[in-house]
Amino acid sequence: MVMRDDAYVTPETLTRATAAWLRRVREATYPRPHLSVCPDKCALLVIDMLHYFAAPEGRCYLPAASAVIPNIAALLECWRTHSWPVLFTRHCHTGEGDLGMLGKFFSDYIHAGTEDADIIPALQPRDDELSLEKTTYDAFLNTPLEEELRTRGVQQVLITGVLTHMCCETTARSAFCRGFEVYVAADGTASTTEERHLQSLLGMAEAVAVVLSTEEIQSGC
Repeated sequence: MVMRDDAYVTPETLTRATAAWLRRVREATYPRPHLSVCPDKCALLVIDMLHYFAAPEGRCYLPAASAVIPNIAALLECWRTHSWPVLFTRHCHTGEGDLGMLGKFFSDYIHAGTEDADIIPALQPRDDELSLEKTTYDAFLNTPLEEELRTRGVQQVLITGVLTHMCCETTARSAFCRGFEVYVAADGTASTTEERHLQSLLGMAEAVAVVLSTEEIQSGC
């Protein structure tokens, strides 16, 4: 999964960049004031914050991922403090046999059981938090994610992690089609370039999700 990436945001520029993204999103899409995060009914999904993507020495390191780690950590702390549901995903493969179409698109993949497939230390799941393995962009496909959410009475999902335009967006659309309200943290997701990140936020906001800043989400905690 070798991709070209761009250090389009840093911890120092993230707040300013987020404000600009949200202006674009809100100028381009309809407001939906009737939709808001209800944390006790909302699961925080941390998508693929793996060594492979989010550690500087990772084979497919995304510089923007480092910038959003503190925001994801802040949301984790909020959800954990109130014992609201938290779930993690780890994208990995046991070999060429489970690559599917990804094997035709990319020359590299994340090997299950290796350091690349581990969630970074700053966002490690606790013992009581579920970490699901997946083999494609959609965190619902061929995983128990939907069953876990239904069992916990979850009606909403808040999506964080990487990559905005790949696994995050595909999971957001899949959640929407399954009847969940979808929320996306604009500054808690990261992509390869600012253009891909913003275009993904715009597409999700138009069709399937409410896009918010971490600060806006935390105001309801």
